[in-house]
Amino acid sequence: MKTVRIMACVVVVLTLLVAMGCSKRQVTRIDTDTVTDLSGRWNDTDSRLVSEEMIADCLSAPWKPSHWEQSGKKPAVVVGIVNNKSSEHIAVETFIGDIERAFINTAEVTVVASGGEREQIREERADQQTYSSDETVKKWGRELGADFMMTGTISSITDQEGRERVVFYQIDLTLTNLEDNTKVWLGQKKIKKYIGYAKVSP
Repeated sequence: MKTVRIMACVVVVLTLLVAMGCSKRQVTRIDTDTVTDLSGRWNDTDSRLVSEEMIADCLSAPWKPSHWEQSGKKPAVVVGIVNNKSSEHIAVETFIGDIERAFINTAEVTVVASGGEREQIREERADQQTYSSDETVKKWGRELGADFMMTGTISSITDQEGRERVVFYQIDLTLTNLEDNTKVWLGQKKIKKYIGYAKVSP
């Protein structure tokens, strides 16, 4: 009887292994705006939704009409460093790109190139001084200086017990006046995710 049970278990295990070996991986293209949460970690949906919501809040703050009154033109903004202080790898470059896109799509501010981008642009401009025609060469000293810089941090706290986990994210963004270093807007967004496993009915 014991031998029969052992053989039955072996057959079940072998059947499962064969089934897993025969299964094919399936890849399905989905809309990029589809909300997906497979692992519970920070993802493209978080990056897009947080940037859109926080920039909308930023542009509704008093600093913007105040700048209009003083200068009579749209504010120029540069997006600086966003530090990842969370417990996981986050592609902050993607988040910065989403912030810039959210700014530009409103057409309410002018976004200027960041420090690293400016160096590459200046190299191209220097190259033009030698190799481009007089009609097309771009002149030095005409860069648009930013009025404000946005910086920020992404932090996280993980609480785990067994197979259940709660991840809390806090995103802080700051907009600073580049002329006098005054902080004109402080934004904060919080996200809390529960990652668990559905109970299987007997």
